[in-house]
Amino acid sequence: MSSALASNHDTVFIGGEWVGPASGDRIDVISPLTEQPIAAVPSGSREDIDRAVTAATRALHAGPWPDMALEERIAILQRWRELILEHKEELAQLITDEMGAPITQSREIQVANPVNIIDAYVAIAREYPFRSVRRSTNGQALVMREPVGVVAAVVPWNMPASLLAQKVVPALLAGCTVVLKPAPESPLDAYLLVRLLQEAGLPPGVINLVVADREVSEYLVSHPGVAKVTFTGSSAAGRRIAEICGHDFRRFTLELGGKSAAVVLEDADLDVVMSSLRLGSFRNNGQICSLKTRLVVPASMQAEFLGRLDAMIETMPVGDPHDDLTQIGPLVNARQRARVEEYILKGSQEGARLVRGGGRPAGLDRGWFVEPTVFADVDPGATIAQEEIFGPVVAVIPYRDEEEAIAIANYSDYGLNGAVFTTDVERGVQIARRIHTGTVELNGNPSGFLAPMGGVKSSGVGREFGPEGIDPFVELKAIGIPGELADRL
Repeated sequence: MSSALASNHDTVFIGGEWVGPASGDRIDVISPLTEQPIAAVPSGSREDIDRAVTAATRALHAGPWPDMALEERIAILQRWRELILEHKEELAQLITDEMGAPITQSREIQVANPVNIIDAYVAIAREYPFRSVRRSTNGQALVMREPVGVVAAVVPWNMPASLLAQKVVPALLAGCTVVLKPAPESPLDAYLLVRLLQEAGLPPGVINLVVADREVSEYLVSHPGVAKVTFTGSSAAGRRIAEICGHDFRRFTLELGGKSAAVVLEDADLDVVMSSLRLGSFRNNGQICSLKTRLVVPASMQAEFLGRLDAMIETMPVGDPHDDLTQIGPLVNARQRARVEEYILKGSQEGARLVRGGGRPAGLDRGWFVEPTVFADVDPGATIAQEEIFGPVVAVIPYRDEEEAIAIANYSDYGLNGAVFTTDVERGVQIARRIHTGTVELNGNPSGFLAPMGGVKSSGVGREFGPEGIDPFVELKAIGIPGELADRL
């Protein structure tokens, strides 16, 4: 059943106003559960992008936002935070409507994350060195960190509200203005969040909202008025953005795909492992880039591990994502389900042992569902162990000793996330240091929003969260000053 909160939108948000789009083209928002349209929004054009960038540029150079005191900007974001909490159920239902996340996960993760992201960045911003004085033997400088300029924030469909906040909050705190481009699959939450930002008192033009297809999105990231692109999505799309931005020396941050490994040591507490993998491998119906989808376990423990994993998945009901009991819902669209099913077929063809799942759930004839799927005895070089599937599919890879486990974990083009499970935490930290990835979780402990997050290799460029998450939105400027002024600053 649908929440019935989804509704059509006929405008884009540009220059502080909800205005008509330049064309009559529309994007249908399709329910992953019913496979039917639940809403429609304008399909933005190049003219809409031009208007949005112009409005953002005007707000950057003529508006009050960049010159506001930091505490004034913080006050608006904190008001936004309170409005999100007031509308949390509406927001959760919209996210479940548009992309199929189980409603409990929408409430507890998808909606909670933006609030926690605001809190973390506000705390960081108050300590961030937006200006400082540096002295040396040959001069003194006032070092300024000024807004980088107009930011294109390109948000994917899988964690739409969370990733919107992840990009918009540090940009706004730094004094930048933003053109926000949500995914066509999940634009409805962005309309609500931007409306709440407007209600919170954000000045006109500081944020602008245009939903667009791939061709118009590429026009946005190549726009000469855009100084910075922040993007989360596939590695293929990230490479294209890097090419475009590199040509014009435009700054960019890319959080891309992952094929993260969970290394389970022989002394690991399997209760802890299973508790962590419930969301660590299957959250959001398997559609999270940081999920642990390569489960690297001692060969001697594989049978026990598989039994425990099977029992855990048995307690994860598959079904209507609006049902509070559901833990695994449908995939976002038919194309994504077809992609996942192709990988499942490839896994069997390449000799992996199918232990569980592999098909469509019985009794769910409508909706883009795939059974939670487990492969065992997976070769580390197999397609399902190397390529990002983005569905509820995991590969269990046996190893003989610690060195082989680390080698398997590092045998990937990706390096976004990972995990180590052991009761010897000192040993766990040493192994985590040897895994070539941006983040490693020890015994399921997350690093939190005060720590930097991002990938190496094909998993991206740059970092988000922590003070490192504000750095990409500022430009450094050094002003040589006389000593007497340095003494006063």
